[in-house]
Parts: sequence; structure tokens; C-alpha cells
Amino acid sequence: MKQRQYPQAVVSPKGERSIESGHPWVYDTEIKALSGEPENGGLLDVVTVKGKYLGTGFLSQRSKIRVRLISRSANDRFDEAFWERRVRYAWDYRKAVMGGDLHACRVIFGEADQFPGLTVDRFGDILVTQTLSLGMETVKPVLFPLLAKVISEDGQPIRGIYERNDVAIRELEGLAQNKGWFPLPGQETPGSTETVIAENGIDYLVDFENGQKTGFFLDQKYNRLAVSRLARGRRVLDCFTHTGSFALNAAKGGAERVTAVDISESAVELARQNARRNGLEGSMDFLAENVFDLLPRLEREGSSPYDFIILDPPAFTKSRKTVDSATRGYKEINYRAMKLLPRGGYLATCSCSHFMTPELFVNMLSAAARDAGRELRQIEARQQAPDHPILWNVPETDYLKFFLFQVI
Repeated sequence: MKQRQYPQAVVSPKGERSIESGHPWVYDTEIKALSGEPENGGLLDVVTVKGKYLGTGFLSQRSKIRVRLISRSANDRFDEAFWERRVRYAWDYRKAVMGGDLHACRVIFGEADQFPGLTVDRFGDILVTQTLSLGMETVKPVLFPLLAKVISEDGQPIRGIYERNDVAIRELEGLAQNKGWFPLPGQETPGSTETVIAENGIDYLVDFENGQKTGFFLDQKYNRLAVSRLARGRRVLDCFTHTGSFALNAAKGGAERVTAVDISESAVELARQNARRNGLEGSMDFLAENVFDLLPRLEREGSSPYDFIILDPPAFTKSRKTVDSATRGYKEINYRAMKLLPRGGYLATCSCSHFMTPELFVNMLSAAARDAGRELRQIEARQQAPDHPILWNVPETDYLKFFLFQVI
């Protein structure tokens, strides 16, 4: 191998096996030695104990994920042209798998697009980013203008890039939390941090400054369509409604009545505004209440007011340590929903936590059905939309489980 310009990290046999299996992370415990003068946030080569080249990645001296690989080719040069190729590759993938459905979509999905620790969502002419790794933070001045350039050159001008870096996980990388506009060369900063997007024929007001994550959850786009198809003529309860997306799809699909529930008063108000925006408020009502209180209350009242219940909770666990308590939470709401539904009713249920594995989720649902004295007739098993691609060698990219059942 020709002489390399980068410092080196020598990895253990365990780290070598992980990289060769396709995973892009090197943990601190897998590094045997560092040579050269590696800079925090800078590039370095990863090699075996015998000196075999495995890849090049960003060093993060504060994180347990010590190196995040961005390339396994010794011929790559990490200049502006390299990053532009990566951006075009990601955008071309979205055009291929989403067809013309690109008005609101995920443009960059971290490791699945070989941008470790970076999320980029498109809401019309605004891009909203979340940068969770030091390496991506260092290349922002080059990368972000390229994102705007590539999409704009495709006839879809980007007016601004808003950063949502107000997440505690950045501190694990030694990065401060912040949010605000990223200055694009030659462009004025937009005056508003709200925009309107269209998804499945429904318009939503998106507050990308204050909304959860980047302002709107794009990963359930086609799962909402599946709910819409099933909702006609039914009485629907949408739990954890957030901005009302599942509820609105059910109403647009012809539901007889939809109740949208969230513990957050502000989320419920935004859902109500979205209903008015789409002329759907006549078939909808809204409730600010804790779902864990609501479902037992409805059961105690002894009626079955709904024949279709949707459970789209936030991630109950973000680490392996809390999986057991999360499982109890998932089981509680699914058990209550199954008990509340009349026989022959319908249930949409999901988990967006990577740590709640498909096997754990399925076992939980089986146990909830058994305890509720119900059987589950599976209609569909779904995952995240294809603009959130799953890399089989990177299990962290596979996180969303979504099931449609008839409860009998």
C-alpha cells in the first residue's frame, strides 16, 4: 500500500471482525494503539495489528464510538468532490425509491448513507439538520452548501438550512447544544421557522425550530397510508397523536369519527390546526390526556366506543438498560387497547426504538394478546419508509416496527 498521509489507529481482532462484517464504528476498547498526530474530529486510517488497511474515519476522543468510518477505499480523497459525490448518491437514491414524493423526505440518514451521525430532512424548500458526531461537525462548512447546491440544481431550490442541534447526545462528542440557521453563501436567512408541507395529500404546519426531532416524523409516511386505507367507516382512536398525522390520514380515508389524543396540550392544538387546515375538523375531536390513564378509564366505563385504535408512542427506551421497563410500558398500552376493542376491531401498533428489537416487540404483543384473551390476525408488518434505508450490517439503522392487526 502506498504511503498514507493520515495518522493510524490499530484495532484489536474484535474491531477488525466488526469492520470486515460491514459495521462502520470502532469503539474505544477496540483501539490498541494510535500513531502519528491524530486530531480530535480529524481523519485517521484504521489498520489491523499486522498493518492491513481497513478504512478511514473521523476520530472522536470523547466518545465511546472512537472512530466512525466514512470510506473503506484507500484510493478516496476526502475533498469537496468526494462529499459532493456522496450527496448526489444519497439524493439519487431518494429520487429512485420515492418517485416524485420528495417534497418532504429524509435526504441523509446517518450511517445508512455513509454520513455517520448526520440527519437531514427536507421540508419543501427548507433543510433541517441534526449533527451528532464531531466528524460531521468538522465538515459542515463544505457539506451543507453542497446539500443545497445538489438539490437546487435538480430544479428544487433550497431557501435555507436550519440546524436542530439541541440534543444532549452531542455532549458525548464534546459538542455544545444549539439551534439556528446555517449561513448559506449568497443567500439571506429565511424569516420564519415554520413551513407547510404536503404528505399523502394532507397539509401540515411544521415548526422546525420547536417541534420534536427535526419538526416532523417522516418515517411513518407510508404506514399512515396503510391506516388510511383501513379507516373508512370506522371509529378511530389515535393515541400519542403528536401533530395529528395518523388521525388526519384516518379522517381523510373516510373514518366515521377520529379522536386524536396526546399528553401535550401544544401538540393537540397543532393537530387541531392541521385538521382545520385540511377541512377535516368535522369528523375529528381532540383530547389532551395521558394515554396510560385514558385507556384504563375507557375500559372502566364499559363501552367500546372505538373499533380501530392506533398506538404510535415515543421511544420508551433509548438504551439496553431500560428495555425491561419499556417492554412493560408497550405491553400495558397494547393490552389495554386489545381489551378495549370489540372482537373484530383493528389495531395499528408500533415501536420506534432500535433497542426494542423485532423479536422483543413480537413477544410482547403475543403476551399482551394472551393476557387480554384475544387473538391477533396480522394484516401487515411494515417498517420505516425507504428514505430511511436499512443497512443489514448496521442494525442501528433498523428501528421502526409497525403492525396492523385484526383483534379477534
